[in-house]
Amino acid sequence: MSIEVKTKRWGNSIGVIIPNEAIERLNIKPEEDIIIEIEKKNNVLKEMFGKAKFKKSAKKMIEDFRKENNSKWMK
Repeated sequence: MSIEVKTKRWGNSIGVIIPNEAIERLNIKPEEDIIIEIEKKNNVLKEMFGKAKFKKSAKKMIEDFRKENNSKWMK
């Protein structure tokens, strides 16, 4: 089971809060030993940058956008 949690400062350490949904689903009890796999969440935009393929060049898309949305701010 994979869940997303936020880290919190806890004295000199960093802790996480396990959501109730995961606690109930896995039947986790207080003082029970569990194993947590830690993986830092990456920026999705950085992962996706450059992956999309377009039929038109960026320059052509900008020109088309400017024509369709004639605005003094887009000159």
